[in-house]
Amino acid sequence: MSNLLDLPAPTVTEPLNWSDPPAGLEFLIHGVTTQGKPFRPSDWSERLCGVMACFRPGGSLLGRDALIGYSPFVRPVSVDDVRCVLVDPALREIEPMALDFVMNFARENGLRVTAAPQAQQAA
Repeated sequence: MSNLLDLPAPTVTEPLNWSDPPAGLEFLIHGVTTQGKPFRPSDWSERLCGVMACFRPGGSLLGRDALIGYSPFVRPVSVDDVRCVLVDPALREIEPMALDFVMNFARENGLRVTAAPQAQQAA
């Protein structure tokens, strides 16, 4: 799991519009509900990213290495010791329903969503 502790604070701290993430702006789904409670199970970010692993450039791979590694568009990270998922809205270009699935997951579970730090977006 990556660590974003060395990066500057996000430039946008308000929750994003659920219906349409800003084009070209990566965002974080935090493992904290909008009520401030930790989201469970503790490995939720790895599970969500595992489900999204097949959404990557070139489509899903065949054979033994098919599910090894996360999609570059949906990957687990840690921010201030909170498990998060970093989402690149370019996922919509591969499969629009995949981005909708991730956004609906966050909304249905009441998870906080913020813009990713600018330094992470450039990396």
